Amino acid sequence: MFVVENELFMEIGIVIFFIIVFFIAFIKKDRKSFEISSEPKRGTRAERNLVSILKHSGIPEQTIFHDLYVKKHNGNFSQIDLVVATKVGIIVFEVRDYNGWIFGTGYQSQWLQILANVQKKYKFDNPIMQNNKHISDLRKTLKQFDNIPFYSIIVFYGDCILKDVSFVPKGTFLVKPERVIEAMRIIIANNEPAQYTNKHEVVKVLQEAVNNGESPEVQWQHIENVRDMMGKDRIFG
Repeated sequence: MFVVENELFMEIGIVIFFIIVFFIAFIKKDRKSFEISSEPKRGTRAERNLVSILKHSGIPEQTIFHDLYVKKHNGNFSQIDLVVATKVGIIVFEVRDYNGWIFGTGYQSQWLQILANVQKKYKFDNPIMQNNKHISDLRKTLKQFDNIPFYSIIVFYGDCILKDVSFVPKGTFLVKPERVIEAMRIIIANNEPAQYTNKHEVVKVLQEAVNNGESPEVQWQHIENVRDMMGKDRIFG
C-alpha cells in the first residue's frame, strides 16, 4: 500500500518537474526573442520596440528589415527606419518620438509641436513627406519596384496627441504603436496581391541596405551629408 503511494507520488513529482522545466525554457525563449529584436546597436529605442511588436504579432522575421541605408545614385544614403515586405507590397515605416500636441497637414512642409505645460512650440519636418522621399529613394534601387505598391506608416511614440492632423494621402497611415498592427491589417485586407517578378531580388536589395548600416563609414557619410544639406556650417551670424 505504502509502496504504491510512494510510487504514485514519485510519478506526480516527475510530471511536475518536467512541467516546471518546460515553463522555464519557454520563458527564456520568449525573453531571448525580445532581446534579439531589441538589439541596442541598431536604431532608436522606439524603432527596436516597433520591431519587437511586429515579431510578437506574428510578422515573419525574414520580412522585417530594420535601419536601412539605401544608396542613392549620387553616392549618398537615405536612411529608412523600417521596412516590411508583404504580399500586397512594401510597407515603409517612419518612427517619431514626441510629447505634446501635434498639428499639421499632408501638404505642409513643416508641422508644429506644442508643449502646453511649458508653453513652447517647435517646428519639425513633415513626416509624411519625409517618408515619401524614403519611398522614392527605395523605388529607384530596383526596376520591379516600379510595379509594386508602396505604403507608408508613420508611428508616433511618446506622450503625444495628434491634435489636428489632416489631408493624409491615400496609402498613408498615422498611428500610435499599439495600433500599428491594425493599420497593417487594413493595408493587407484592402489591396490586391503585388506582382513581384523576383522576390529574392527584393530581399537582396533590402538586406544590402540593412548591411550598409553596419559600416561606420556609411553611417559617418550619412551624418556628414545631412549636415551639408542643412548648411549650418555655412551660416556666419
